Amino acid sequence: MAHLLLLSSPLSISLCFFAWLQGFVVVHGNTNLTRSSFTPINRNLYHSSGDLMEEIKALVFRHPDRLTFDTIKSRNKGYSAEIAVVTYCRRRQETDDRPKFRILLSFGQHGRELITSELALRILSILSKEQFLPNLDPASLDHTLDKLLIKMVPMENINGRRIVEAGDLCERRNGRGVDLNRNWSVDWGKKEKDYDPYEENPGTAPFSEPETQIMRKVAMSFDPHIWVNIHSGMEALFMPYDHKNTTPDGVSSHQMKSLLEELNHLHCQRRCMIGSGGGSVGYLAHGTATDYMFDIVRVPMAFTFEIYGDGAASSRDCFKMFNPTDFGTFNRVLNEWSAAFFTIFKLGPNQLGENYSKTSVPTLDKWVSIDEYLDGYLVERSSRYGKKMEVLELGMQEIRTYFRLFLLSSVLLLFMFCSRISKGKCARPIVSAIAL
Repeated sequence: MAHLLLLSSPLSISLCFFAWLQGFVVVHGNTNLTRSSFTPINRNLYHSSGDLMEEIKALVFRHPDRLTFDTIKSRNKGYSAEIAVVTYCRRRQETDDRPKFRILLSFGQHGRELITSELALRILSILSKEQFLPNLDPASLDHTLDKLLIKMVPMENINGRRIVEAGDLCERRNGRGVDLNRNWSVDWGKKEKDYDPYEENPGTAPFSEPETQIMRKVAMSFDPHIWVNIHSGMEALFMPYDHKNTTPDGVSSHQMKSLLEELNHLHCQRRCMIGSGGGSVGYLAHGTATDYMFDIVRVPMAFTFEIYGDGAASSRDCFKMFNPTDFGTFNRVLNEWSAAFFTIFKLGPNQLGENYSKTSVPTLDKWVSIDEYLDGYLVERSSRYGKKMEVLELGMQEIRTYFRLFLLSSVLLLFMFCSRISKGKCARPIVSAIAL
């Protein structure tokens, strides 16, 4: 009996220890043991950010007759960012003075939405004829692409993407914690009752982030007819506005809605949500890229597409919520949405008619602040026909500071001058007109 007690004592202690450890894991649910239940990045399906950009560079190298690759860098208060821009023109090396229909596409604005950058790679591969879409006539496609000039940003938020790849699978913000789709100037900084500072940090000011500064410069210089900001989290085709529960008035609203309805019918089997972002998604978003493109850049057709979402996934299982996790769904999403974009390439010019000019927009609507002028218009300004005007790189922060100091000093000098005149008038002796 004594031997049994001696043997059971260590066993009892071990059982108690493991029971305590199990309780600790249950209570402290944020330990690594519980995290293993969340879906990791499927490396067999998804490229790393570095591999994806290298594959795009190789694609451009193999097709210099139709693709170019540019890297734009920016820095603000010790934080640096760079964005790669790929430009497609089918007859790039031939002389062609005809105006082109210009399309600007941005992918990967939120780091956790990996599937969007994979879609960018797939579209570029089809444009290069290294991959093909079924039921698409090559001659008809060439005729469509002859009219187009397409700029694509495959991964807008590469710093945020690297944070996701390091293990924070729910991160949507950039490398210093700002949501790039809340950092634009239209209705910037307004916070709703359900505002989440982790998810929707708008930054210290509009365009405080290098990424949005770069994208603004690209948009201002390129002056697109169509803008699409590609996201994941649901299946939806959104048009302006995001910051209010309305759609724009006029012909452009009808054109946008008509194109979205056609896409929903052809490629979504009518399962995609359609309408304004603010009126359809269930919350208002302030300071978004699409609202800026429509209101300030005056893009005739500005959209936000949501290409995938797993509504059954846990809100903490972010990779599964925002990205397909199996091969079949992964390929279906890329095939369906690639086809949708080639439908846009075909129908977009038809929606606006053969006259691609945007001069019908009142010029007063395109007035911008001095900051927007210096950042968006002056640096590397391009004409709508693609002729670049090389301009000296200016220190934007310094110029803005000196401009504001000049305005302030001018106002102060004017105030002092007026005060001096007023005092001088009061000090003069009063001369009576009546003889004493």
